[in-house]
Amino acid sequence: MGNRVFALFILPCLLFYAFPVQAAEKEERTWQDEAIYFIMVDRFNNMDPSNDYNVNVNDPKGYFGGDLKGVTAKLDYIKEMGFTAIWLTPIFKNEPGGYHGYWIQDFYKVDPHFGTMEDLKTLVKEAHKRGMKVILDFVANHTGYHHPWLNDPAKKDWFHEKKEIFDWNNQKQVENGWVYGLPDLAQENPEVKRYLIDAAKWWIKQTDIDGYRLDTVRHVPKSFWQEFSKEVKSVKKDFFLIGEVWSEDPRYIADYGKYGIDGFIDYPLYNAVTKTLTKRDQSLRSLYDVWEYNKTFYDRPYLLGTFLDNHDTVRFTKLAIDNRQNPISRIKLAMSYLFSAPGIPIMYYGTEIAMNGGEDPDNRRLMDFRADREIIDYIKKLGELRQKLPSLRRGDFTLLYEKDGMAVFKRHYKDETTVIAINNTGKTQKVHITNDQLTPGKELRGLLAGDLVRSGRDGYDIIINRETAEIYALADKTGINIPFIMAIVAVYVLFILFLYLVKRRSKQAT
Repeated sequence: MGNRVFALFILPCLLFYAFPVQAAEKEERTWQDEAIYFIMVDRFNNMDPSNDYNVNVNDPKGYFGGDLKGVTAKLDYIKEMGFTAIWLTPIFKNEPGGYHGYWIQDFYKVDPHFGTMEDLKTLVKEAHKRGMKVILDFVANHTGYHHPWLNDPAKKDWFHEKKEIFDWNNQKQVENGWVYGLPDLAQENPEVKRYLIDAAKWWIKQTDIDGYRLDTVRHVPKSFWQEFSKEVKSVKKDFFLIGEVWSEDPRYIADYGKYGIDGFIDYPLYNAVTKTLTKRDQSLRSLYDVWEYNKTFYDRPYLLGTFLDNHDTVRFTKLAIDNRQNPISRIKLAMSYLFSAPGIPIMYYGTEIAMNGGEDPDNRRLMDFRADREIIDYIKKLGELRQKLPSLRRGDFTLLYEKDGMAVFKRHYKDETTVIAINNTGKTQKVHITNDQLTPGKELRGLLAGDLVRSGRDGYDIIINRETAEIYALADKTGINIPFIMAIVAVYVLFILFLYLVKRRSKQAT
C-alpha cells in the first residue's frame, strides 16, 4: 500500500519535469510596474476598539473607527486582487473632526484614532514582507483650521494673509489663497520650508515608507517642491512622489514634473473615463487621445496615476447608476482599461464592491467586506495578467480600431505583444484587424474569457460580446505538439514500468 501511495506521489513530479520550463527574464521592478489600492483609513477596517472614541457611524462627517491595524489585517485581501502598493490618506494627528486626515494639528504624531507609531511601523513591515509598498499622503499646503501656530506670535509669518481664491488662473492667488478656508502655509518662509521638509524626511527614516502622495501641489510654489523632492529622495533610494495637480490641462500638470515630482494623478484621463465608460455606446477615442497628449507633454508618462474615482469625486458607481447602467458591468469594463493601458492604476477602496456615493462625504462610506466577489474576482484576473505580462506595464500603446465604443488597442514590449479589445456598446461586435496591424500567421489567445482567434489569410477577426473586454496574447499557432506528446507518453511508460517493478518486488518479498 505504501508503494502505491509513493507512486501516486511521484507521478506529478514526473509530469512536472516532463514539461519544458522557460526561465522568465527578471527585470528590476519600477514604479510603473505597481498597482495602487487607495484607502481612507477611518472608513476602511476597524480592528482596534481601544481607539474608538468619538465614533459615530451614523454621522457622515464623524469617525467610523477604521485604523492602521485594520489596514494591516487586510493586506492579503489587497494583494490577492493584484495590488502591489497601498496609499493611505494622511495619518498625522488631526484636529477634532478630521477623520479624513487633511486637518493636520501635529506633523510629528500619528492620529490616535488610527493607532500608534508602532502600528504604522508594523503595517509597513508587513506590507514589505508581502512585496508591497506603502505611500503616505503628505500635506504641505495648509494646517487644520485651529492650529496652535495661528495663535503663536512667533509664527505669525508662517501663514499667508487670509484671502479666498477668486481667479483660479492667477497663480499667485492659487498659491497664497486659503483653500476651503484652511490656513495657508507660507513655504517661501525658510523656517516653514525647513519644518515641512524635516518632517517629511523624519517619517521616511522612522517608518521606511516608500513614497508620498503630495496633496494640493498647485497651491504650493514650485521652488519648494524642487527642494522638497531633492531632500526626501536623499533619504531613501527610489522614493516615489506622486502629485495631485487638479487640472484638465496636461501641459499645466506636466510642468510640475520639472521640479522633482515623479508622477501625477491623471485628471484629464479621469474626465475622459467618466464621460465614456459610465454609459454604453460612447466612443473610446478620447481615452487614447489623452495618452497621445501624455506622451507629448510628460517626460515619464508611464508614471501617471490612472483612476475611476477618489475621495474628492462622485463614485464611479453613482455615475453609472445615474446613467441607468449596471455598475458592475461598467466597473469591470473600466478596470479592464486601467489595468491594460499605460499608467499606474489606482483603485479607491470600495470600487471592488461597486460602492455607491455622491459628493463628499457620501463618497467615503464604510467598507463592507461581506459583499459579493464578482468584481473582486475579475480584478484578481486583471492583476495577475498585469504582473505576468510586461507589455501591459511597459509596452508602447497603439489604437488599432475604434468605432462608436468598440475599440482594440495593442501593446508591445520586447518580444511580447498583447491586444486589448473593449466593447463599450450594447451589441456583440466583430472587428477585423489586418496583417499590417498585427504580425500575420499567428493567433490571439484570450486570457480573460478564454477566446481564441486564429489569423486568416488577410488578418484577424475579433468577436466581443456587448459590455465585455478581452486581453489577448499574440502567439504562434497551436497545432499537434509532437515533443509534448512524446514527453507525455514517456512519462506514462516510465510510470507503468515503475508499477511493474514495485509489483515484482512485492511478490519477491512474499
